[in-house]
Amino acid sequence: MNIAMLLSGGVDSSVALRLLKEEGHTITAFYLKIWLEDEMSFLGECPWEDDLSYIEQVCRDADVPLEVVPFQKEYWERIVSYTIDEVKKGRTPNPDVLCNTRVKFGAFYEYLMTRNDSVPFDKIASGHYAQTEIIDGVAYLKRSPDELKDQTYFLSQLTQQQVAMALFPIGHLRKSEVRVLAEKFGLPNAKRKDSQGLCFLGKIRFDEFVKFHLGTKKGDMIDFETKKKMGEHEGFWYYTIGQRKGIKLSGGPWYVIDKDVEKNIVYISNSYRSEGTARNTFEVSGLNWTVPAVALAKEGGILTVKVRHGASMYPCALKWLSEERLEVTIDGYDTGLAAGQFAVFYRGVYCLGGGVIE
Repeated sequence: MNIAMLLSGGVDSSVALRLLKEEGHTITAFYLKIWLEDEMSFLGECPWEDDLSYIEQVCRDADVPLEVVPFQKEYWERIVSYTIDEVKKGRTPNPDVLCNTRVKFGAFYEYLMTRNDSVPFDKIASGHYAQTEIIDGVAYLKRSPDELKDQTYFLSQLTQQQVAMALFPIGHLRKSEVRVLAEKFGLPNAKRKDSQGLCFLGKIRFDEFVKFHLGTKKGDMIDFETKKKMGEHEGFWYYTIGQRKGIKLSGGPWYVIDKDVEKNIVYISNSYRSEGTARNTFEVSGLNWTVPAVALAKEGGILTVKVRHGASMYPCALKWLSEERLEVTIDGYDTGLAAGQFAVFYRGVYCLGGGVIE
């Protein structure tokens, strides 16, 4: 196959490249330059130059051509502006989810279609911990065996066409196995630490990014149970439901329980796991399904939901409120549900898609 390989500078995509090379595919590597270094360089170091130096060496060693594609404009229009708008509304966005469908398998696919390559690309490959499987002509997004590293949550907004186009060469492996392969291949980034934070910020802290765009605005921190003012904050947009870090008040630990966007109030509690702060029912809108309706309607297997990235999942039941809205009831209670986060549904090992918690 002729494959467009997305490289990040990390060990996962580098191992994925070498595995594809061993299988004999024709590969062109691409690095999407997305960091906001021009606008926000004063806030911190953006590691794109380090990433690129690793990528160049990996490609030289594998004898694979590399192209650097500037995508700052696409990231601003499709991801960054969305993030700012969601934070303004008091919601908790997850831009890394939309990064995949809107940019890596969206805008990048559009870019490939504008090129005059003599042979079109068959697949877009990346270093995600996920798998795909064709069943009765339908491309299913499938969980990785590494439950902690599984990234189907972040891929849940892919369309059926995007899932069919995607290729995840390390999706069947665990992280420990990927590290072993990196040493075997002699990769320069074999021991490089995994990147943290949002896709477009690099080492820039998210609160600094928010401050740059939204500034500060004094408001009250109110005890959720007693309604007593406990302190002040610099803007509700710096806090998300379930947050503990950054609440510098005595008598804690304190957790964010709720926010009043109109009055700029942040409600906190040190009884985070009390019945009054946990929920087992919530609504989801903006639904996207990775499989066609006929496949979605199939019975069999326990339906589960993730309300955040990680291994934790809840058995759940769905009630359709409209074509675009679901009521979800989970088997258990969750204290960290926040509007703007994604709820992602699974049947067994297969990711069906999901939407935004309202």
